[in-house]
Amino acid sequence: MKRSLSILALIILISFAGTLNAKPKWISLFNGKDLKGWFVRGNATWSVLDGILVGEGGMGHIYSDATCTDFEAKGLFRISGTNSNSGFYFRANPPANDPNGFPRGYEAQICNSQEAYTGWLWKPGKPTGKPTTPLLTKDGEWFRYRIKAEGKHIQFWINNKPVMSFDDEEYKSGHFAIQGHNPGMKIEAKKLYYRTVSK
Repeated sequence: MKRSLSILALIILISFAGTLNAKPKWISLFNGKDLKGWFVRGNATWSVLDGILVGEGGMGHIYSDATCTDFEAKGLFRISGTNSNSGFYFRANPPANDPNGFPRGYEAQICNSQEAYTGWLWKPGKPTGKPTTPLLTKDGEWFRYRIKAEGKHIQFWINNKPVMSFDDEEYKSGHFAIQGHNPGMKIEAKKLYYRTVSK
């Protein structure tokens, strides 16, 4: 009897330890049906078509209701059209003095036609963290972005390949957001998820 109780206690202890070490589950940012869980700033028009979040029509941003400090986020993105330029923001907030302006926070750049291309870390108006790889993406093609931010350490992956690592601590917490940059371009996103991480 004592041996059976000891084995049972060991099993419970192992199970509990496994639970402690388990990573938080991924949480969906986008339901694939409508814009519930998001709010819009600026002139871009946002819609959902065939399970895809679509932004077009001009400068503007769509923000998630969800906010994070330390996290991992991932999603599939595609840009197309004229002078296509976008970004996936994190720890971002609408500027208090101009809610329709550029978010105050970090941006994982999405642009295949300029020197500071997809994979760069941007701060408002400024390319900040340079990728260690050449441009890996093309207009009209889906690609997978993964972002991890723990304290001041920020990392990007494109299609599961590590591309950028940089330390910066200006922005601590905020929303996720997606940018529509100019008329004639389109940004599409799907399978958007995040999970919190602890340092």
